Amino acid sequence: MAHWFHRNPLKATAPVSFNFYGVAGSPAANKICNDLRTTRARLLEMFTDVTCSPEIMKNATDAYFSLLQGFISSLDGTTQENKMRFIQNFKWTDTIQGNIPSAQQDAVFELVSMAFNVALWYTKFASRLAGKENITEPEAKDVHRSLKVAAGIFKTLKEVHIPRLITPAEKGRDLETRVIDAYIIQCQAEAQEVTIARAIELKHNATLIAALAFETANFYQKANQTLNTLEPECSSKWRKYFLLKQHFYIAYAYCYYGQTLLASDKCGEAIRALQEAEKCHSCAVDQCKEYRQTKGPGTTAKPSEQLFFLKLGGVIKNTLEKCQRENGFIYFHKVPTEAPLLELKASYGLAEPIPFELPPLSEQCSAEVYATFDLTKGAKNDKAKPKEEEVRPMKEPDLKPQKDTGCVVS
Repeated sequence: MAHWFHRNPLKATAPVSFNFYGVAGSPAANKICNDLRTTRARLLEMFTDVTCSPEIMKNATDAYFSLLQGFISSLDGTTQENKMRFIQNFKWTDTIQGNIPSAQQDAVFELVSMAFNVALWYTKFASRLAGKENITEPEAKDVHRSLKVAAGIFKTLKEVHIPRLITPAEKGRDLETRVIDAYIIQCQAEAQEVTIARAIELKHNATLIAALAFETANFYQKANQTLNTLEPECSSKWRKYFLLKQHFYIAYAYCYYGQTLLASDKCGEAIRALQEAEKCHSCAVDQCKEYRQTKGPGTTAKPSEQLFFLKLGGVIKNTLEKCQRENGFIYFHKVPTEAPLLELKASYGLAEPIPFELPPLSEQCSAEVYATFDLTKGAKNDKAKPKEEEVRPMKEPDLKPQKDTGCVVS
């Protein structure tokens, strides 16, 4: 599959024991605490397990979140906050700020941080699958769907769950609007890359392909602008990725728009469009070099050497030469000085986030069991075990892109 995607590292977290000795006043309450610990550990393991599938990830996520909601949702029939919401401290690192953790004693902070990592997993799963040789059609669909699922999770966190935090998101960190917006837009743009590959493979109308490419370039431009007020040392590499993809898909748009113009017997304008495509592709090549040389979170890939990148250059060159030949034999049109304006809007193929919903509350978390948690008894202080509080980076599997065979979505 002819795709390469930039990925930031997963968030890391400190271990959580959920040892509420004294507070958990019944066997059922103790079982909830034990299950919270094991389902959390299981979910964290899945993030770095290369054999994990979307189905396994969903099951692991639902198992933990169905229990965690027992510390968030009101279970006593009142509108008051769940008495267990603020009993446990949680620590999480950041995807672009390095291994410096943030901590909040709030189960909602745990929910949004863990769900953020779930969304990141879906993007990494999509990236790993898209880098395979000889990808099948069902796998290509999994890539497309996974990116839309990730976008839906990020969007729901931003709109529903992050506003519930007592302590506002820190500026420049994952839960802050600029960063989460960039992730949403990136997921949508990458999903549309899959759509474009599909449209090209099925030889859809060049006008549709040009419009989709133009919309995708606009997504990447918007993502780049979203991050322009962040500290450069945290966001520069990520922004270089957005910039090179923006130029790449503008080149795509001009290339296929040129084909549309030629089909409409506007050969001079077609030549000018293809010349602009060459210029944008060359600019994208320069951005690729800058991406590789920029320090920061992300991969050390060589995107300009990937076949998907080289292939577009060949398509532009061949199409331009064809237009020039046709103009010399048939049309004799004057080539305009200014490139044609791309006023293209796609009516089909735009990627929308798939809405994210939390699983139902676990049957273990009944009002009767909830009543047996007694905060007046006081929980054993986990701070007595400082080693448990250490936040170690996730050991992620090697996601370097494999050799690209040049296949596209079929």
